[in-house]
Amino acid sequence: MEKGFYITTTLPYVNADPHLGHALEFVQADVLARYKTLTGHEVFFNTGTDEHGLKILRRAENEGIPTQVYADRYAARFKELLSSLNIKYDSFLRTTDPNHIRAAQEFWKRCATAGDIYPDIQEIKYCVGCELEKTESELANDLCPLHPTLVIEIRKEKNYFFRFSKYQDRLLDLYEKSADFVVPQTRLNEVRSFVERGLRDFSISRLAAKMPWGVPVPGDPEHVMYVWFDALVSYLSAIGWPEDRYTKWWPVTQIAGKDNLRQQSAMWQAMLMSAGVNPSKQIIIHGFVTNGGQKMSKTLGNVIDPFHIIEKYGADALRYYLLREVSTFEDGDFTEEHFIETYNANLANGLGNVVSRVMRMGVTHTVRIDVDHLLKNSYVSAYLEHYEIQKAIDEIWGRIGDLDKFIQTNEPFKKIKEKPEEAKKDIQYLMNEIYRIGHELEPFMPETAERIMKTVSGHQMPEPLFKRIK
Repeated sequence: MEKGFYITTTLPYVNADPHLGHALEFVQADVLARYKTLTGHEVFFNTGTDEHGLKILRRAENEGIPTQVYADRYAARFKELLSSLNIKYDSFLRTTDPNHIRAAQEFWKRCATAGDIYPDIQEIKYCVGCELEKTESELANDLCPLHPTLVIEIRKEKNYFFRFSKYQDRLLDLYEKSADFVVPQTRLNEVRSFVERGLRDFSISRLAAKMPWGVPVPGDPEHVMYVWFDALVSYLSAIGWPEDRYTKWWPVTQIAGKDNLRQQSAMWQAMLMSAGVNPSKQIIIHGFVTNGGQKMSKTLGNVIDPFHIIEKYGADALRYYLLREVSTFEDGDFTEEHFIETYNANLANGLGNVVSRVMRMGVTHTVRIDVDHLLKNSYVSAYLEHYEIQKAIDEIWGRIGDLDKFIQTNEPFKKIKEKPEEAKKDIQYLMNEIYRIGHELEPFMPETAERIMKTVSGHQMPEPLFKRIK
């Protein structure tokens, strides 16, 4: 068993139901975790829910229910999505967990001991949607581009601040020494430019009298921690920090959306440096899932429910679409019409048809797989080692296309009458390759992979993998 591999998603904010962007991040992380397990690593996969902050408090107040009850409801929804997508995780960390709260308070103390936390009064522009302060350059017409329907709030009060400005040189040195610290390269360039422009210290607390829903600040009950400060510590608390056992897994590989770039690859890394913890290993940044080219929002009424897609078409069909039809690193589009089109073309007619044709020939003519030549070196490993998930699954579908061409060119179903031995060798080759495709699909489409390998190894007449949608 090789050294442990620790991967985490960001923790979705429990202010609304899960959406396709959450599904994308969960599935990408699951692919990498499953792949690392298959290649001999001991894996720890963390996900969970971020449950503090002003948005949560306001939503619960609007519904007239206790905030914890509100958080419990949505945490359960995210767990349900993970289960529906067949995500194989090891930890579901909730930021309301007592162990996490203790870890967050210890982290605060260590940053304070380093001289990096101080009280001050500043006027800031604040986006409740992002739970972040905003500079003028980040606003368009005095609105946050990510939350254009929300009014930017002007705040002037005593808060605690983190000495972010102290870490400019150390962050730039980190990016220089780790050329692939942020993937893809364009995102590393983006965060480097952000840091080079100069860093402002940021607020890390809120007055408990105005916003009581948060982790209490050690030694000052009048303040609670700023939601981002608390939530980021979850990557450590999930593996037992501050106890020494956390070193079995640290440093972490993180997956996050492009709207989390600054928080994950700059703010969080500075916080780790302050607390005396090594930086993360790598940060993988993905884009948004749009609907017909538009960002999904409740206001536009174009939010696509992942539960609806899974219930109607199956988990592996949605996993396939998110992994192949949506870019690994950039924005990707989803419409149900395009989903059905690709489902029929690549799942029902592509993979499903090839498996069916090959296995019917194998069973009919009593040809079995050659167990000594089933699994050679993976042809997708080189892509997955660099997190190129879309290219890896493209490679698999390229192989599926090659098998289809092989059948059309060699016609073993015709050759079996005149050259039975030659035809049987062709069929055995095809069955071996089908099994291998099943094996390669394990990280991407685990249920489909299992069905393929059981069908081939059990020498069974296949049931349709994917029924064509009419």
